[in-house]
Amino acid sequence: MNFLKKIFLPITLPLKFIQEHFKAVLFVLILFLLFAPQSEQDLQSNNLQEIALVGSIIDATDIVEQIDAATDNDDIKGVLLSVSSPGGAVSPSIEIAYAIKRLRAKKPVVAYAKGTMASGSYYSCIWADEIIANPGSMIGSIGVIMEGTDLSGIMQKIGIKTQVVKAGKYKELGTSDRKWSKFELKELNKVIQGTYDMFSKDVADARGLDIKNRDSFANAHIFTALQAKEVGLIDSLGVGYDAKQRLITLSGVKSPVWNKENKFDKFIKRLSASTAVTLQTYFPTLILK
Repeated sequence: MNFLKKIFLPITLPLKFIQEHFKAVLFVLILFLLFAPQSEQDLQSNNLQEIALVGSIIDATDIVEQIDAATDNDDIKGVLLSVSSPGGAVSPSIEIAYAIKRLRAKKPVVAYAKGTMASGSYYSCIWADEIIANPGSMIGSIGVIMEGTDLSGIMQKIGIKTQVVKAGKYKELGTSDRKWSKFELKELNKVIQGTYDMFSKDVADARGLDIKNRDSFANAHIFTALQAKEVGLIDSLGVGYDAKQRLITLSGVKSPVWNKENKFDKFIKRLSASTAVTLQTYFPTLILK
C-alpha cells in the first residue's frame, strides 16, 4: 500500500493542494486568462508606440515617463499621442509639451484628437510633427482661467470668522473667506495675462502662426476640427486609422507593430476613472481653459 502511495504521489500531492487551496488556484487561473498574451504579436517588441492622454491634466508624471521612455527606446520608430482631454493645470500641460518636443527631435510624433483637444491638452500637442483631428472633435480653447469661491455669506450665516496673521500685502491673495479686493484682482490678472501670453506665443511659434493674429486662433475660441484647420491649429482631419497610417509613413516602418497596453494597467485605469471624484479646494487654481 505504501509503495502504491509513493508511485501516485506526484499526482495526489497536486490534487490535494488544489483541493485545499481551491480559491487561490482559481484566482491565479483567472489572472492568467485575463492578462496572458493572446497572440504571437503580444510577445513581439513593438516598433510604434501609442500613448493616451485622457481626462483632466493634473499630474503629468506618468505620461511624461512614457514619452521619455519612447524617446530613449531605439526600437520605437514613431509615437502617436492619442488625445481626449479638456485640458487642466498649467505646469503639467507644459511638462507634456516639452516632453513631446524632446521626442520630436529624435523621431516622428503625430498627435491625434479623438474627442477633445482643448486648452492644456492642445498645449501638450503643439510640438508634434502633425496634429490630426477626428471630424467630430473639439479643438482650441486657448486661454487661461483662475477660479475661487467667496464663502463669506455662508460663513456669516453659520457664525464662522477667520483669523489671519500675515506678512506681505498679497499673502491673502485668492482666499475664499471674503470678496477679492481690486488690488488683488489686478495682481491675479497680471498672472493670468502673463500665462496667456506665454500660451499663445508658444502656439504661434510651434504652429507657424502670426502672434499678431492671436485673437483669431486663441482668445479661448472653441473650434470644430474643420474650423481649427482653417485657422492653422491642426494639419488635417481623419480618424484613428488615418493617424496611425500617417505615423507609419513618417516613421518609414515597413512592418508596423503597435504596443498593446498592459491589461492590468488598463484595468486599474478604468477602475480609477470610474471611481474618480473631482475635488475643488477653497483656493483658486490656475487652469488652461
